[in-house]
Amino acid sequence: MTRADLPAALEIQALAYPPFLIEPAEAFASRIDHPAGYCLAARRAGVLIGYLLAHGWPRGSPPAVGTILDPGAAREVLFLHDLALSPAARGLRVGERLVAAALEAARHDGLTEGELVAVEGAADYWRRLGFVQAPTTPTLAAKVAGYGDAARWMRRPLSAT
Repeated sequence: MTRADLPAALEIQALAYPPFLIEPAEAFASRIDHPAGYCLAARRAGVLIGYLLAHGWPRGSPPAVGTILDPGAAREVLFLHDLALSPAARGLRVGERLVAAALEAARHDGLTEGELVAVEGAADYWRRLGFVQAPTTPTLAAKVAGYGDAARWMRRPLSAT
């Protein structure tokens, strides 16, 4: 995924999420530009139909929605920040393929665990991809709560299939 994908990705994001989860363009771009990035784009007939924003990040420390990422942050785990698909991608298993590619690339780079915040009832989807709800500290629970009432903290080893 590149900055050239940003306008189309912002449109997909607006379709996929409620207003409180919408990342401003600057924050979104900081994920694309992150030096430990695993941001991927899915296209069909040359049109962006989905994206995954993922990056190396400090363990147990999800960045708040709208945060501009620190490019020098520790790279302890793969943090899957955002997976969104346009209606044109539904039923094509695009999300699964984007996630699998990011997990494999991160595993190849030596990362051993993936973490995410499942939002808006998506925990079942992430469970199907091998993630499990994980315990939280009070500090982590407060960060996860910033992603909405239905948010769940999840993780998985990258070696799992």
